[in-house]
Amino acid sequence: MPRLIKDGALADNQWQLLQDASADIPAGQVIIPLDLWLAQRDQLSARSDIGVWLESDQVAEQLGADAAKLPLIAINFPTFMDGRGFSTGRLLRERFGFTGELRAIGNYMRDQLFYLKRCGFNAFDCNEDMDAEAALASLSDFSESYQAAVDQPIPLYRRRA
Repeated sequence: MPRLIKDGALADNQWQLLQDASADIPAGQVIIPLDLWLAQRDQLSARSDIGVWLESDQVAEQLGADAAKLPLIAINFPTFMDGRGFSTGRLLRERFGFTGELRAIGNYMRDQLFYLKRCGFNAFDCNEDMDAEAALASLSDFSESYQAAVDQPIPLYRRRA
């Protein structure tokens, strides 16, 4: 069974997550750590099959304008209580013009998926403890949102007028 939710559906994961920043980068679609991207940006920027993942203590500004050129950015959530990735995702979308796949990886909870989607995440790598079908259903937990966000830039009071 697929362990990835992408654009509101279960999907097969086509990307390999490279966790070791000192390892050689294999061919194919690979998500590499931010530090490795920064060290080899000149060589890797020509590849269209490289994604970058950020740890929760790394900020969107470290990726900066490079974000708009990448096909995928993953944000790692080391624990479900670490919410810094929500802000990083929103900044990547709104400030740095990222339009590709924004993937949540790590230890987030099913109850957070709806809010991650509001911050611009469109892909979720479900861990072994998460029921992917239930997680997919949680993206529709609420039918309306009052506040403006990445997924709905107009607040409810303006939509109702």
